[in-house]
Amino acid sequence: MRLYAVVAAGGFRRYATYRIATAAGVFTNTVFGFILAYTYMALWDERPQLGGYDMSQALTYVWLGQALLATCAMMGGGFEDELMERIRTGDVAIDLYRPVDLQMWWLAGDLGRAAYQLMARGIAPMVLGALVFPLALPTSPGIWLAYLVSVTLGVVVSFAVRYLVALSAFWLMDGAGASQIAFLAGLFFSGMLLPLTLFPGLLGEVARALPWSALLQVPADVFLGKHTGWGLVEAFAFQGGWALALLLAGRLVQSVATRRVVVQGG
Repeated sequence: MRLYAVVAAGGFRRYATYRIATAAGVFTNTVFGFILAYTYMALWDERPQLGGYDMSQALTYVWLGQALLATCAMMGGGFEDELMERIRTGDVAIDLYRPVDLQMWWLAGDLGRAAYQLMARGIAPMVLGALVFPLALPTSPGIWLAYLVSVTLGVVVSFAVRYLVALSAFWLMDGAGASQIAFLAGLFFSGMLLPLTLFPGLLGEVARALPWSALLQVPADVFLGKHTGWGLVEAFAFQGGWALALLLAGRLVQSVATRRVVVQGG
């Protein structure tokens, strides 16, 4: 475990070196936060309590989305491009022979990346949003702790999805198509564009049941106090269940790909 802690710390330091990119990201998140906030204000003026949120909760949801956009890599930009390139060039064969677990190695690095993005690109836009708009910020330390747990689970789910996408490069000539599909699905089904509680009928039920809802919708509802008591346990179980299922799926695909590499290498 010490090795993976070092890898996570390395992931944090790696992204911390891109200070100009971080500043640009904060600026972009803030601008889009203001655009979405005023759009939501117009919408909620016409339909108060839309989706079960009042105005302040809806505005808070906007800024939580901007804080978690890079943290959960909803638009990509994590490890997946590098891993797909290593698969394409064959360098992944070296990784598979190393005395470390391939999935855990990349997960540790992605957790370090997510921690940096949450601190560097998450806090500043949220603070600026709170200075301008009446956000519904929790007063209980327990809710803040539950939110951090939910965000961590969301990051793991995000990693597991992107890991499966990256492994598709073992069979595809180019993983860009799979990445684009995952990126679009992540934006739509995470609730980044609109809260999933606004989706009607069967579409809403399906959207809330998919793994991408664990990236934003669930953490946002935890932050807003929508999940308490047993409901909070169920929210964690939903995220943890998807994380476990997707990680196991990634391990299975990795095992099949490893055998393929060994056979071709032999």
